[in-house]
Amino acid sequence: MSQQRSRNTGIEMTLRKALHGAGFRYRVHRRPVEGVRREADLVSGPARVAVFVDGCFWHGCPEHATWPKNNAEFWRDKIETNRRRDADTDARLSEAGWLAVRVWEHETAETAVNRVIEALRKRR
Repeated sequence: MSQQRSRNTGIEMTLRKALHGAGFRYRVHRRPVEGVRREADLVSGPARVAVFVDGCFWHGCPEHATWPKNNAEFWRDKIETNRRRDADTDARLSEAGWLAVRVWEHETAETAVNRVIEALRKRR
């Protein structure tokens, strides 16, 4: 599992390239809110939008989540903890006036880009 990339994944790079090409500017791998130790994959400060690209396995995708048979209790606890942390992050950002946009790794680039652009346009 240590070989799994956590930054600059394929969907993340495609998303960044498409957003930049559409004229949107953002920061990469930043903490949107000071004092909250959570890092977003893309942060648009002026629009107050934080984009998180979530892996289906690590974040328990409702469509594609798999539950390992080996060490099952450990992995279920790990993935459920990630889900709770994601929900807590979204709530904290919302309280601070930010919008958290979650993109699943299985989403097509076009779908993800359109959702993020729509969020950015609404928040400008």
